[in-house]
Amino acid sequence: MLTLTYLAVLEAGEDDSYSVYFPDLPGCFSYGKDLNEAQRMATEAASLHVYGMECDKEEIPVPSTTLSKEDTEGNIVMPITIHPDLFRIKKDNERVKTNITLPAWLKRIAEEQKVNYSRLLETALMDYLQIPKIDRH
Repeated sequence: MLTLTYLAVLEAGEDDSYSVYFPDLPGCFSYGKDLNEAQRMATEAASLHVYGMECDKEEIPVPSTTLSKEDTEGNIVMPITIHPDLFRIKKDNERVKTNITLPAWLKRIAEEQKVNYSRLLETALMDYLQIPKIDRH
């Protein structure tokens, strides 16, 4: 299992909130109402950012072990550990909505028969794409 630890920079706001950024992950930002929430949100942001990079086939940055004085001066620096493999499994198995178009008469009959559209479409797609059935329980 891949584990990456990036250094997060937390900048205190006037209301005890914190904005978060990662020098090693350009474009990855987060926010928390307090230090604990900022840490949780930083973990989620870094995980999602790396997941997006993986999906876009971008090279994942190697985490730095130190930061510049510019990043650290007056800020809190916190190591944030993420597990990209586990996050990918979680995201790839989330259920997503999709719209379909059917003739009205077919929809009426299916509803009368109490058809579970999601299960039927998933099964049909797996059969059509020749994806082996796996017991996921």
